[in-house]
Amino acid sequence: QLQASGGGLVQSGGSLRVSCVASGRTFITLTMAWFRQAPGKEREFVGGIGWANGTPYYADSVKGRFTISRDNAKKTMYLQMNNLKPEDTAVYYCAAYNRLDSIVYSRPDKYDSWGQGTQVTVSS
Repeated sequence: QLQASGGGLVQSGGSLRVSCVASGRTFITLTMAWFRQAPGKEREFVGGIGWANGTPYYADSVKGRFTISRDNAKKTMYLQMNNLKPEDTAVYYCAAYNRLDSIVYSRPDKYDSWGQGTQVTVSS
């Protein structure tokens, strides 16, 4: 199970950090990702991090502003969001799968575990 937290309301240009805690699974071999969904829009890939080398990957829309990291001891993945823009407003979901390929997929259907989502609202 995944539990996301840390969302909130922030002004444009501000920062937020959201977290995703995994329980009941072998965290060290989870490939994890963040997605977001704004009202009326499809779920969008934000970025992710594999278990094998720990290299994060990002969507172009957030590259240079967002940072993904993981702490295997705490079974937690983080999304540090800087220089937030109103268009970043969405519900942010964490997702994971536990297979050996460790590929960060941008398609939601590649992940079999999802957190409940946390709202991030950026005011202009």
